[in-house]
Amino acid sequence: QVQLVESGGGLVQPGGSLRLSCAASGRIFSITYLGWYRQAPGKDRELVARISSRGNTNYADSVKGRFTISRDNAKNTVNLEMNSLKLEDTAVYYCNAAEPSTTGWDVYWGQGTEVTVSS
Repeated sequence: QVQLVESGGGLVQPGGSLRLSCAASGRIFSITYLGWYRQAPGKDRELVARISSRGNTNYADSVKGRFTISRDNAKNTVNLEMNSLKLEDTAVYYCNAAEPSTTGWDVYWGQGTEVTVSS
């Protein structure tokens, strides 16, 4: 089992910045991917960014050039630096971890942290 705890959400004005952090604990040695998803009211949960154990990254088109994901394997944390925030970035952001299993992938979620972009 893997436990994920997010921090860093809040209220920010358009154009502002926020940094989200996620601390992983438990059986973390087998985690391949760490990432961030978000879910806005009335919408499906979507991938924001993810990073592999080798440092390869993927970003949603809507956040490319504005968000940066980073991973500290020594501290078992994954961070999301969010710049030039827009109103449409408002959502609950969830930390995500994925590890390979005999049946595919085991996926874990944090409890979510709310990000509100508003003037």
